[in-house]
Amino acid sequence: MEAVKEKLHLFTLTWPIFLEMLLFMLMGIVDTLMLSKLADDAVAGVGTANQFIHVTILVLEVIGNGASIVVAQYIGSRRFDEVPKIAAVAIVLNLFFGLIMSGIFLLFSNSMMAAMNLHGDVLQYAEQYLIIIGGGIFLQALINATAAIVRVHSFTKQAMYVSLGMNILHIILNYILIFGHFGAPALGVQGAAISSVISRGLALIVFCWLLYRVLSVKIQWGDFIAMPMNYMKKIFKIGIPSALEQALYQMCQIVLMYYVTYLGAEALAARQYAYNISMFTYLFALAIGAGTAIIIGRYVGAGMKEEAYHQLWRSVRWALSLTVVSVIVVIIFREQLMSIFTSNKEVIKIGASVLLLSIFLETGRTFNITIINTLRAAGDATFPLILGFFSMVCMSLPLGYFLVFHLNMGLPGVWLAIAADEWCRGIIVMIRWKSRKWERHILVSPK
Repeated sequence: MEAVKEKLHLFTLTWPIFLEMLLFMLMGIVDTLMLSKLADDAVAGVGTANQFIHVTILVLEVIGNGASIVVAQYIGSRRFDEVPKIAAVAIVLNLFFGLIMSGIFLLFSNSMMAAMNLHGDVLQYAEQYLIIIGGGIFLQALINATAAIVRVHSFTKQAMYVSLGMNILHIILNYILIFGHFGAPALGVQGAAISSVISRGLALIVFCWLLYRVLSVKIQWGDFIAMPMNYMKKIFKIGIPSALEQALYQMCQIVLMYYVTYLGAEALAARQYAYNISMFTYLFALAIGAGTAIIIGRYVGAGMKEEAYHQLWRSVRWALSLTVVSVIVVIIFREQLMSIFTSNKEVIKIGASVLLLSIFLETGRTFNITIINTLRAAGDATFPLILGFFSMVCMSLPLGYFLVFHLNMGLPGVWLAIAADEWCRGIIVMIRWKSRKWERHILVSPK
């Protein structure tokens, strides 16, 4: 037991995850910054298209998330010989669903963007970006599966190095393809999309190599064909509710953004810039939540329920403290941060007004990110989905509509609606963890 604890130190697992997530966010920030040199319309179009990409990635994490939690519990229970079979199931399933989603984007990108009330240049930019990024989304599906297995083996530092290389390549290719340097054509929005697809493809190759290295028992070719139903059921038991809950959240964000389209292009651009800045305020919570999930999965698989219970509260305290510090920094420098992206005074004013509300939004979001990740890692994935439906769909969307269109609060009304949802769910999942009902949902027992 002591050996397990030594291997699962939260800081050791979390700091590479933090840097990896930071680099992943920078990938989107680089697109936004470079595209803002073209036009605010390009940013608005790409931001709208990315909402669909984010939803798709979350849906494709059905397999990756489910497999990582199942693998974590199997490692904790010392059943190492079954891990490569679970990894093979995850890879095959993610490839299958990824190819389906790529086909959907190639066929229906225009219809999706037109349905978002986009017009003119904004619609054109959104469609150009979505058809390329969406067509290559199967690459991200495979990255989800391979990277999840690599991280859960505590190889978080190596995964971070892959993300670093991917982002450096992405920045270089953006510079070449968006603006047409070194003899390349100036492709604008299309260049940013092509850059993302190429960098993801190369990252996938490295993740596949890492996966082979980290598995103590190697995957056999027959494992890709066997597809045991027992493992598939366990993966889907965790993965489907997890992905549906995340997809539900992103779909609600799309509806709320649909409200924003009626506020004008300036509000839409301000929303995208403020969203990019806000991601950095909850980055610590994301990293700590991911690291804690690895630890909790190992603990419950090893039968160490008491250690799992107390680890969550330690993680919440760290995540909340770091989030509050980040939020204070953003609030103090909110106008300067908005000025990085645009010189439009109205856009800066709107964006700064919603960043001021981060103290309400991000603190509630921190509880959700940390505790819901932990509930999933313990096998209790269905409860957050049910809670999310009532809080997000039945409360947040009507509240956002009321604040935006009836009280005329504009973009701040959207931020307050999201904050109300985050705090509602955050309080309830704290009660859930304290009740220890999650102990009923553990997937495996110690060997």
